[in-house]
Amino acid sequence: MTLPPDPSLRFYADNAATYAGRNRTSKADRLEPFLARLSPGARVLELDCGSGADSAAMIAAGFDVDPTDGTPQMAAEAERRLGRPVRVLRFAELDADEVYDGVWANACLLHVPREGIADVLARIWRALKPGGIFYASFKAGSQEGLDRLQRYYNRPDREWLGATYAGAGWRPPVIDHERGGGYDGEPTDWLHVTAVK
Repeated sequence: MTLPPDPSLRFYADNAATYAGRNRTSKADRLEPFLARLSPGARVLELDCGSGADSAAMIAAGFDVDPTDGTPQMAAEAERRLGRPVRVLRFAELDADEVYDGVWANACLLHVPREGIADVLARIWRALKPGGIFYASFKAGSQEGLDRLQRYYNRPDREWLGATYAGAGWRPPVIDHERGGGYDGEPTDWLHVTAVK
């Protein structure tokens, strides 16, 4: 199988089993408020579902979930966990039109190059029904680049994110800051963004 050229996708393709096998459960303090804004049984797209932990939590809560991931290797790991197909979908391939009530993109759009993020945000906007809810999280910063694991991060600040969302058609999003960590074990400033179509 040919590996994807993007350094972040290459990392997840090469390390899918290890990444999926880590001790991680759904981040309920973010997921539960997102789901609370949706009607029971609502249709949710998860972008880059990774191990499938969040999709599993949403399915267990009765939501109609479309789990996707950008690499076949990670999609296969999620399929094992979920017991259902997981589509391989790159962000730039999203072409749905008002199909979803919610889009969940936890810690994945942070790998999109800055010059491409507006297009991805516009694709997500089109994929949502009017009034749909969209959650994404980003590692905060001021300069894009690779981490020590050779994964690309766009590292936006609050102002850049707000302007980029507005340019893609979104209402002003709610952006929360949190100090935490990540897979690499490094202290991380996170920006949690919730937007409404």
